Amino acid sequence: MNGAIQARRAQQAQQAQLAQQAQAQAQLQAAAGRQERNSKLLRKTLITALVSASTYVLTNVLNRHADEVWKLTVTIVIGGAALIVQYLVDFEERLNSMEQSLSTHHGELRAAVEKSFAGINEATELFSQVDRSVLRSDGVTRLARAYTQLGHQESELVKTFSQEEIGRLATQMENLSSGSVTCMGENNDWLIDLTSCVETSIDATSTDLDRQFWYSEAATRYLKAQEDAILHRGVKVRRLFLVRTRTEANEELERICQSHRDLGIETRIAVRELLPPSARLRMTNDFIVFDGELCYETAPDVDQKPAETTLKTEREHIEERVNRFNVIWDATEPASPPSTAPGASGAGSGSA
Repeated sequence: MNGAIQARRAQQAQQAQLAQQAQAQAQLQAAAGRQERNSKLLRKTLITALVSASTYVLTNVLNRHADEVWKLTVTIVIGGAALIVQYLVDFEERLNSMEQSLSTHHGELRAAVEKSFAGINEATELFSQVDRSVLRSDGVTRLARAYTQLGHQESELVKTFSQEEIGRLATQMENLSSGSVTCMGENNDWLIDLTSCVETSIDATSTDLDRQFWYSEAATRYLKAQEDAILHRGVKVRRLFLVRTRTEANEELERICQSHRDLGIETRIAVRELLPPSARLRMTNDFIVFDGELCYETAPDVDQKPAETTLKTEREHIEERVNRFNVIWDATEPASPPSTAPGASGAGSGSA
């Protein structure tokens, strides 16, 4: 973010410097134009005076006995003609210069119009693709309209932040369309939003990596979203708590399981040392499969805390995760039958 702000400030400073240079150049051009006009006027005057003087001298030489009025008249006529000829030549030069300027301006105007129409065609084609998409297009329209409105904000920080958010969202959509998107840390917003969108099933594993998560505010919202999915959309939710030894399947874990069962969630505790070899080899990190179409996964760091969260949509990866879950689930017996009547949304002893 600091880098973006510094880059914008550097860009503004560069634009101000370019504006000053353009102003200075315009002043120099104006001064040069005035000097050139004065020079042309002086040249015309000298040429006219020279032609007039030469005419007067020539009339005196050729016709010494002519009337003085006649001599002056001839001198004035020829001098005026010389001045008119100079202005005609100057007018022709200006006319040619204007034609060239108009031709250049016409080309630039045509290029600008073609570029504008190309941009309009691109935007029209983009929104046509959005309209033809099976996805809802109202959100894209709202985003585009809000982004243009943010351009009128006076705060540079708001503008920079908006650009960063738009770039992040665009990158997320591009990566998701390619089959995988990753963010640092644990993304509970993804977790809750996916639960609100799911239609048929949620198959989730839970290790000691996220044991404390069930006592957090995010867990309360997550379980509430699962309860709504079960009650209103008939979603089937299964959760496997993975532990290594029987001692880890303690009363605290049983209370967490019971609180989930009270919400209509099927839960089982898979003890690694009690599993058959085929299921034991399939023990894994936390993952959640939504509708058998998308997998939400967290990877731990060296301190066994969520280091990153990944969404994957590749068909082979999803099938492998579903098969792994089913093998462990089938090898594990439920501690007690799930509750048939969803109740409170607490997750553990006195909390989420």
